[in-house]
Formats: sequence, structure tokens, C-alpha cells
Amino acid sequence: MGIIEKIREIEAEMARTQKNKATEYHLGQLKAKIAKLRTQLLEPPKGSSGGGEGFEVTKFGHGRVALIGFPSVGKSTLLTMLTGTHSEAASYEFTTLTCIPGIIHYNDTKIQLLDLPGIIEGASEGKGRGRQVIAVAKSSDIVLMVLDASKSEGHRQILTSELEAVGLRLNKRPPQIYFKKKKTGGISFNSTLPLTHVDEKLCYQILHEYKIHNAEVLFREDATVDDLIDVIEGNRKYMKCVYVYNKIDVIGIDDVDKLARQPSSVVISCNLKLNFDRLLAKMWEEMGLVRVYTKPQGQQPDFADPVVLSADRGGCTVEDFCNHIHRSLVKDVKYVLVWGISARHYPQHCGLGHVLQDEDVVQIVKKKEKEEGGRGRFKSHTTATARIADREKKAPLKT
Repeated sequence: MGIIEKIREIEAEMARTQKNKATEYHLGQLKAKIAKLRTQLLEPPKGSSGGGEGFEVTKFGHGRVALIGFPSVGKSTLLTMLTGTHSEAASYEFTTLTCIPGIIHYNDTKIQLLDLPGIIEGASEGKGRGRQVIAVAKSSDIVLMVLDASKSEGHRQILTSELEAVGLRLNKRPPQIYFKKKKTGGISFNSTLPLTHVDEKLCYQILHEYKIHNAEVLFREDATVDDLIDVIEGNRKYMKCVYVYNKIDVIGIDDVDKLARQPSSVVISCNLKLNFDRLLAKMWEEMGLVRVYTKPQGQQPDFADPVVLSADRGGCTVEDFCNHIHRSLVKDVKYVLVWGISARHYPQHCGLGHVLQDEDVVQIVKKKEKEEGGRGRFKSHTTATARIADREKKAPLKT
């Protein structure tokens, strides 16, 4: 029996099992088994030398955005409209067969937009190059899930479940659970608040399913069984996702209003070129890019070429800003002068731990080299050697 058949058999058993207090431990064990099998499914087969066939796309720009969706929902047309890069679009499905990159120039930054082939139900199991598409999506900073506004809402649930099956968590934050394996000492289970979904017995059973018998577990929030399994697996990626509903020109205004009011959702029409500015603004807001302008001493700030930082790519502190310019700059910094939203007054003297905000202006003041020979009246101007014995002896006078 293969891994996929085992997963389907366990899912069928979970569907048959009634959910109540008596069966929650059994269901928890089944969820842990499915998570282990899905992790095995993502691993390359034993004895394989390479990583397998994938999409070769070099990272470029200050951020990376992946377009994910079913075939023929308008991903290629959207890429052409936003970037000017030609991506073939036709009235039949699976027009795009490889990854096509494009560059969006927005707010003095360059954002890489990737048009990926359409994925279908069962993509997490490898159908329709689904694994390669999802692997590229994992390397992105944000996902744009393109949906057809005229189709049913079930498409969104199918895509979300396919991405969650391979370890992508959309619009979620990592659970506040501390987990650490130990060599001895058994399992230590603690919580800082009352738990309603998980108890000590269920936690023990899930850990034993993973053959973990010595560990420390601390719950800092009322998490579920799935959150605990995600922490134990340790290979989950938490990403921002914007749901883009295309083809709003073929549905009524009431349906458009209903879709637009959903959280993290934007409605557009590639046919009529509607609401692209709102889509770019929402994408910029979710990416959280921070532009920092440099100011040389005694000169005007350089507003032409900003240094772009983000929390996902290194951080947004003054130290990260210095490292972005040059690695050796941090040890020479005395202090920095900051103008902008993050400053309490203009200019503000800040250290390396100061968190910068968008469109801040920064001037770096470097340490002066120490002067040898003292300062003020203690300063020696002579270049002679200090010891008398080291002085050069004069030639004897001729008599």
C-alpha cells in the first residue's frame, strides 16, 4: 500500500468516527499519522541524487509574489497588465506550462511577480506539476490567490486545503507553543492558561506517535491539536495571502460588494482594467516593505534610490540597515540621526536597535579614529623615538 492510499484510508476512518469527548484522543492520533505521511510524501525518494525537476527562477528585486489559482482564471493576463511581460493567454486550460517572471515597479521598489501554471485538486500529491508550483510558492514573500468571481466559493477552500496539505499556512501566525526535545527526563507538560482543545493525555499520545518520549512542552495560548502537530513537525511556513477575485464584470453589483467586504480580498477585472491600483496598494500593505533614504553629512537626502528592508528579509532595525549597505559598517557606527515617522523629534539620535519605519531618512555618524600621543597639551608633536637608546647616533665630529 502506497503513502497516498494510507492517507486516504486514515481520512476515511476519520470521516466515519463521531466527534465527541471519548474519540478526541483517537482522532488526535489519526491527525498525527496523516501529518507524518504527508511529510514523507514531500521528501525525495531514497537513492535520488538531485532535487528533481523544478522551475528555475532567480530571485530578483525587493520582494517576490506568486500567482496561484485554477487554470483559466486570468493569472497570465494579470501578469501582462501589471508588469508588461508577455505571458500567453488563451481560452483553453493549462496555457501556461512553466513559471514566467515579471517585474512590478511600485513606490521606488522592484517586486518580482511569478505567473505559475494552474493547479488542480490533488496538486499536493503531485498531480499536474502541483509540487513544483507549490515549491515556488513557498519561496515567495506573499501569495496572490487568483479566483474566478463567477465560479463557486468552493474553489477557495480546495486551493487552501491543497496548500495546507504541503505545510503552507495562509494568513496565520505561528502558534505560541514552546517545544524542545530532551535526552532524558520524560515529557514535561505545562500551560500558562486553561486549555479547552488539548490536555496532557492527548499531548502524550501525539508525542508517542512521533516516538518522542523526552520533551518539554509549554502552551502560551489555547491552541488546537493541529497547532501542536505543526510545532512538532517544524517544517510549516506561515505566509500572507491576498484573495484576488477576477472577472467581476460578469456578476451583479451585490455579489461584487459581498466579495469585496471579505477579509484580505480584492475584486478586479482584467478585461475592463478595473481596481488594479487597489490591488497594488493591498499587496504593498501585506508585504510590509520599508523604504529608508540615506543622507550624506552636510548634503540633501538621496530620494532616488532607497534601501528597502522588510521583516521577512532580515529585519527593519538600524543594524539591519547598516548590514544591507556593508557588513563591516556596523562596528564603525557611533550613532545615527533619523528623520521620519519612527523619530520622536527631528533629528533623533538612535542606536543600532532602533526600528525604522517607511520613508525614514537616516544619516550615519561613524567613530573617529583614536589619535595617538595624547590630546591637548599632552599631545607630542615630535616624531623622534621614545627611548634614548633607540635614537640614531650622530657621526663624530672631524678634528
